[in-house]
Order: sequence, then structure tokens, then C-alpha cells
Amino acid sequence: MHYAKVCWRVMSGGPRRRNCSTGRSHRNSSWTHKQDMKAINRKILEQVIAASVEPLMIVRVDHTDWPVVLTNPAFDAISGHDRLQQPFADVIEALVGREMALEVSNSMRSQQESSFAVEVGSREYLLGLKPLHLPTEDTASFCVVFWRDGAGSAIAADSDSHHALLTAKRKIRDLTREDPVTGLLNEHAFRDVLEHDWAVASRDNSTLALVLFTLDEFDAYVDVFGKHASDSCLRRVGQAIRRCLRRASDVTARLDKGAQLIVLSHASDEEGVREFAARISTAVRELGLYHPRSAGGRFVTVSHRVSAATAGVKPDSAEEFLQGLLAGDGG
Repeated sequence: MHYAKVCWRVMSGGPRRRNCSTGRSHRNSSWTHKQDMKAINRKILEQVIAASVEPLMIVRVDHTDWPVVLTNPAFDAISGHDRLQQPFADVIEALVGREMALEVSNSMRSQQESSFAVEVGSREYLLGLKPLHLPTEDTASFCVVFWRDGAGSAIAADSDSHHALLTAKRKIRDLTREDPVTGLLNEHAFRDVLEHDWAVASRDNSTLALVLFTLDEFDAYVDVFGKHASDSCLRRVGQAIRRCLRRASDVTARLDKGAQLIVLSHASDEEGVREFAARISTAVRELGLYHPRSAGGRFVTVSHRVSAATAGVKPDSAEEFLQGLLAGDGG
């Protein structure tokens, strides 16, 4: 990856020469020069990435769905398809499966360097995420994603040590973000994710949806079976919801250590979200968790409310969006 260091040095522009000329012509010349440098920098970046023997892609993380904006031939070879402009989470899911894609997506949101041991085809790789901080790009935010071959010498040993360190840091971070009963995000972490995704979606007025699931007559279930069995029930319902998520970029969480679970979906239509919520309700019922005091039958069931909004239009904030659903404003 030493080629990348050359690239970032070029992109920083290097030492600036002093120019004492003034006036509009100078400003126009300066603007044109900056535009030319951006074009040159991009060409250099593309050549450096193309020359890398490691599969590599660059993702824009300040846009909805985190589109893939650049790949190299090595990545195209393992993916087998043109992935440009496709959502990052969908690309990862196609390569390494849903469960791993969910983990990788959570790390992408945290904007911290991370790595994962994965298998693509019959080869083992170390999948790395590294945020890019480019001062020349105003508000743009990117992440480089690379696949480092698991075989090899001292380089592989160094990668293994670095991976172990990043994994330990990620596990420590996850302890503060996970609900210990369900393994889903806790409410605090969920609010952070919602704030982040709302800010990103506001830039292009895209739609977000929330689905609130409530376990029916859950207090009665606790009275009958006790806390241990109730925690097991919550965990199974939570994992059933997680398995039904439509995209790896969607997230689910438990609210306030209670019997409410919530999903944030990057949906484009509210009707599709309602169908998704109905499928989850069916999946929970089909778990066959016995509930002798259930009003809807002999098994655990969930009720749900749905709310969809165009970020940046109305409501005014992520918190207002969430509170509207919790207050029953959703359908």
C-alpha cells in the first residue's frame, strides 16, 4: 500500500508558491488551477489504484447507500461484475454473505479503521476499512476498502497482528453499543446511527423509514416464565428481525431495555416497508414461542408501527422523527 502514500502526498498539493498578483483574473486563474489539479489528482489516484495488486475499492460514505466510486482490476476480478455506483453494503453482501455484511456496515458507520477475516471463493482475505481524510475535498468523505491476501510472509504476519489489534478495539467498542440480551444495538447506539444516517440522507432528500415492533402481552410472559426465559424470547425475536432485514445497511436495536425493538430502513417507498414489517410479524409468530396468555393465540406475537420521512424536508430532525413514531404518529 506504499503507492497510496505517494497518492495522498500528491493530493495534498505540496508546497504552495507565493503569488502577489491580485484582481479577478488572478482569482479565475487560481480557480482554474485548482480544478486542473483536481483532475490531475484524480487521474493519478486512478492509476495508483489500478496498479495495486490488492483488490481495492473506494466508497463515498457521505452519500446515501455509500456508493462505490472507484475500483481496480484486482477487485473486478474477485467480484466478477462492474460494481461502480452500487451500494457498498450490497456489494459486500454479494461477496461475503449477509451476516458479515452487517458487521462490516456497522464498522463503516463508526468511521474507524477496521479489519475482518473473510473468504471469497476459495481464498482467504483480510478485509480492511480505512477512512480517508482529504483536505482538498471540502465536505466529501470516503473510505478505502481493500482485500489483503491471507497467505504470505512477514507482511502477512504484520497484517495478522494489526488485524488482532483492530478486532480487539472493535469488540471493546461493540460492548458499549450492544444490548447484552438481544445482541442488537442498544438505544444510545441506535440514536447515534439514526443521527448519522439522517444527516447523510438530508443532503439529497432521500427517504428513511422506522419500524417499531412491540412484543404483545410481554409482561404476562415474564410473569409466567421468569426473566431468564423472557431474555431468551427477546433474543430469538431480535435475531429473527435481524435475519429479515432487507439490506445490510439497515439496522435494528432494542429500546430502553424493554419489549420494543426498532428497525431503521433505507427505504424508497413506505408501502414496501409495511410489507417488510408484515413479513417480520409472520416470522416471529412462526418461531412458535409458546405464550399461554397471548390474546392473539398461543404463541408470541409482535405489533408494529411504521413511519417514513424524507430527510431534510419534514420532520426537522432525526430526534423528531423518532419521537413521532414512539408517540404513535406512525401507522
